[in-house]
Amino acid sequence: MFRCGIAYPRFRWILPLLLLFAVIFDIIAIAAESGWVEDDEGKSHYASMWNECQGRNNDWNCRSLMKFSWAQAVAALMIIGLLFLILAFILSIVAMCNVNTGLLTATGGLLIIVVIVQIIALIIYPVKFNELIFEGQYYYTWAYGFGWGATILCIGCSLLFCCLPRYEDELSGNAKLKYLYSTS
Repeated sequence: MFRCGIAYPRFRWILPLLLLFAVIFDIIAIAAESGWVEDDEGKSHYASMWNECQGRNNDWNCRSLMKFSWAQAVAALMIIGLLFLILAFILSIVAMCNVNTGLLTATGGLLIIVVIVQIIALIIYPVKFNELIFEGQYYYTWAYGFGWGATILCIGCSLLFCCLPRYEDELSGNAKLKYLYSTS
C-alpha cells in the first residue's frame, strides 16, 4: 500500500543547506563592487557598502564611504553578522550529525543575533545614504537584496532551529514514523 510521511532523518540536512545559502548571500552582499544603490538614469552614480562612484563611461570619480561613521558601522555589523552566521552554520552541521538539542538551540540563538545585527545594518544604510545624497531618484540593487535575502533565510532558520529540540526522536530516527495518509 502507498503511505505518505515525513522522513525527518533525511529532512534534517535541509537547514544547514539553507544556512550555507545564507552565508553565500551574505558574502555576495558584502563583496559586491557594483553597488548597493544606483541612480535611475543608468550608471552615472552608484554606491556599494564600501565606496561611492560618480561619472560616465571610463571617467569615474570614486570616494570611500569608510570616512563616515555610519558606513563603518554598517560594514562592521554586516561582517560581524557574517562571522556569527558562519559559526551558526558550523554548529548546525555538528548539531545535525549528533542530534544535540543544546547545539540546536544555540544555533537558533546565534541566528537571532545575526538577524538583529543585519537588520540594523540594512536599515542604517539607506537612511544615512539618503541623507548624504539629496538629488535624484535611487534604486537599491541586487547586492542589497542579497543582504536582505540572507537575513530572511536566517529568520526562518532561527525559528526552525529553536523548534527542532521538540523533535529530537524524529531527527535521530528513534520515533515511530507518523503517516499523514494511509490506506487500509
